[in-house]
Amino acid sequence: MIVTAKDLLIKARAGRYAIGAFNTSDLEITKGILEAALELKSPVIIETSEGEAHFEGYRVFVDSVRDMAEDLSVDVAINLDHGKSFESVKYAIESGYSSVHIDCSLLSKAENIAVTKKVVEFAHSRGVSVEGEFGHVGGSSEIHEGEQPQDGTLTDPQEAADYIKQTGVDIFAGSYGNIHGVYKNPPHLDIERIKKIAEESGLPLSLHGGSGIPDDQIKAAIQAGICKINVNTEIRKAYREALDKALRNKVAEIVPYKYMPEAINAVKEVVRQKISLFHA
Repeated sequence: MIVTAKDLLIKARAGRYAIGAFNTSDLEITKGILEAALELKSPVIIETSEGEAHFEGYRVFVDSVRDMAEDLSVDVAINLDHGKSFESVKYAIESGYSSVHIDCSLLSKAENIAVTKKVVEFAHSRGVSVEGEFGHVGGSSEIHEGEQPQDGTLTDPQEAADYIKQTGVDIFAGSYGNIHGVYKNPPHLDIERIKKIAEESGLPLSLHGGSGIPDDQIKAAIQAGICKINVNTEIRKAYREALDKALRNKVAEIVPYKYMPEAINAVKEVVRQKISLFHA
């Protein structure tokens, strides 16, 4: 059943567990994510960035997920990850996304609030939930050989509470020491900051850059108030490595459905491990 991210996260907050939000950029990754969710009987958020959505096609992605999820016995939210403008988010909603994330964290506070509030009004009128972001999460969804960049801005709990009050978002994404991508040295989450923001906001909290964060920090973050954890880089890495291996082992094979299952299974295994961790 297709639901909103808010529907899933309210339950997760009460139960002290987190829902995995997994990015996809093609049908095979989508299949791996949904198959893992079904095997574990776990609700899931499946999402695209703007770039992934442009590659797949917003409506093609939504229609594919809806068709595949129709007979599943688990709830699925379809989410736009890091929508950068009202126009982009509006298009996603009109394309059938059940949830959206508006990320204006690089704008001034006043501009961020103004755009986010506009998104909330439009989305709520159509039964779509909204995640808003305040405090920039740096990095990019890739495997990085160097050190972490110092371009993140940690979220102040009081500023977060004010942002939430003025915008009316359903889910809050902040910067707590997390960073997009996988780096040589893992990030160190500010668990006390997460706890304070959770207490001040009263909302389900979202953790971006979930790839590469040690398991013990993930568990502590969930207990502090994190209800949604985004994973992308580890999926991309597993997909690429499995596909490379399959093509090396089947050099003469030209039929995609005979070598793509290995990539699908690799994605499924990553998602399965993350869901198990998030519910531990």
